[in-house]
Amino acid sequence: MYKEVQRFLGQSWTDFQRCFAESLQTDIPLLEKVNRFILEHGGKKLRPTFTLLTAQALTGACDERVVSCAAASELLHTATLLHDDVADDALTRRGVPTVMALYSPSTAVLVGDFWLSRAMDLIIDHPDKRVLHIFSKCLGDLARGEMLQLERAGKGDTSEADYRQIIYCKTTSLFEAAVVSAAHSVGAGETETETFRTYARHIGQAFQMMDDILDYSPELSIGKPTGQDIMEKKITLPLLCLFRKVPAAVERRLRRRMKNPDAALVEEIFSLVRQYDALAEARGVLEEEIRQAVDALAPVPASEAKEYLIKLAGLMAVRTA
Repeated sequence: MYKEVQRFLGQSWTDFQRCFAESLQTDIPLLEKVNRFILEHGGKKLRPTFTLLTAQALTGACDERVVSCAAASELLHTATLLHDDVADDALTRRGVPTVMALYSPSTAVLVGDFWLSRAMDLIIDHPDKRVLHIFSKCLGDLARGEMLQLERAGKGDTSEADYRQIIYCKTTSLFEAAVVSAAHSVGAGETETETFRTYARHIGQAFQMMDDILDYSPELSIGKPTGQDIMEKKITLPLLCLFRKVPAAVERRLRRRMKNPDAALVEEIFSLVRQYDALAEARGVLEEEIRQAVDALAPVPASEAKEYLIKLAGLMAVRTA
């Protein structure tokens, strides 16, 4: 599907790739080497895909302003991954070693800073200053989300409201920036912009929910270890759905143990999740986010770009390596 979308985007996708690559040019051999490694093991570039499709759905075209926002969203996303790997002491990502593991934590942080600076450089002169504001807000949200997650992990008291705020800040805010910056770039009106903002918010929430479900689904392994969220003291959607079903005393005991997790706790929680079918409930929450994302696009005129936005919403419930 992703390759199909890229073919549909055609020259816009080519322009994005050019802008993205040019942004990373450097005369420092080590930085060039690390950048090349990251590019060779990159992801699907989902956020810029949403940027370009949004512009196509609104106007049928993507100019350099849209392309710059698309590249900025991918640069910022990658920067956050580099920093997250250090914060989480992660040795692998997508089945390959992280920059932190191959080089050092300081290298990962510094390269992440470089990618972040390239992202901001692309949008700092954008003619619509709202674009700079939304990316700046996104950076603040990313930091806020990490801090809230750390605070709640130490206490073991993450609520469903906390969880939604955390995933909005850590994940959804960047989907929102990618989509809304495109709307601003093509001069969309307030009503149109809010339509796509709503779509992006539900897409972002669904994307992270699926990621959290996969952490409890070893049978759906895509090369990522499972049970990591528990070991990192993160109370996410599947565990919150389990808490809805178990007796209050069991929830209290599990929350206490989440402050000092171990392999035995992971095994116990996985067993309870299967026993109470908590993943089915989690998937129900995920599917509601997808439904709301699709519903948000109802006022948008029919087009091939809109159809791809709808299809990509459905893919939020499916994940491949």
